[in-house]
Amino acid sequence: MFGLNLPNFLTVLRILLVPVLVVALLGAFGDGTSDVLAAIVFALASFTDAIDGWIARSREQITTFGKIMDPVADKLLIIAALLALVSLDRLAAWVAMVIIAREFAVTVARMAAKAEGIVIPANQWGKVKTAIQVLTVFLLILVDPSPAWLDGLVYAMVAITLISGIDYFFGMRRLLREAERRRAATRSTDPRVKDARP
Repeated sequence: MFGLNLPNFLTVLRILLVPVLVVALLGAFGDGTSDVLAAIVFALASFTDAIDGWIARSREQITTFGKIMDPVADKLLIIAALLALVSLDRLAAWVAMVIIAREFAVTVARMAAKAEGIVIPANQWGKVKTAIQVLTVFLLILVDPSPAWLDGLVYAMVAITLISGIDYFFGMRRLLREAERRRAATRSTDPRVKDARP
C-alpha cells in the first residue's frame, strides 16, 4: 500500500522532476543557463534514486508503492533525458532506441517472471549499467558540443546496456528452469497428484 514515508516521497519527487528536466534541457527558460539547470535537476533526481532504496531497506519502510514506482521513476528519468537529448541533436536516435528497447524488454520480462513467483535481484551488470547511464547522460547535458571522449563513453554505455540485458535474460531463463524443476519435483512427490491420476 502507499505509505507517506521518506523513500516514497523521494520517488514521487523524482517523477515530478522529470518534466522540470525536460523543460530546462529544451531551453524553455531562455536565460542561457538551461544546460546547467538541467544538469542540476538530473543530478538531484539521480541522487534520490541512489538513496531512496537504501533508506527504505534500512528503516524497513518498503511498500508496494515503492516497489512498483521506484523502477518506473528511474526509467522515466533516463528515457525523458534521452529523448530530449535526441531532439537537441546531442545524441543519436539509435542510441536512445537501443536503451529504451532494453529497458522495455527487461521490464516486461520482470513482470512475467513475477507472475511466475520469481523475483530476479539486481546484479552487478545492472548496477554498472545504471551508473554509466547516469554519468553519460549527465555529461551529455552539461557538455555541448560533445568531445570525442564523451562519444566514446556513449558507445560504452550502449555496450554495457546490451550486456546487462543479455545477462538479465540468461539469469531469468536459469531461474525459470529451476522453478519448473521444483514444480515438477513437487508434483512427482505429492500424493494428491498421484491419487488424481487415472
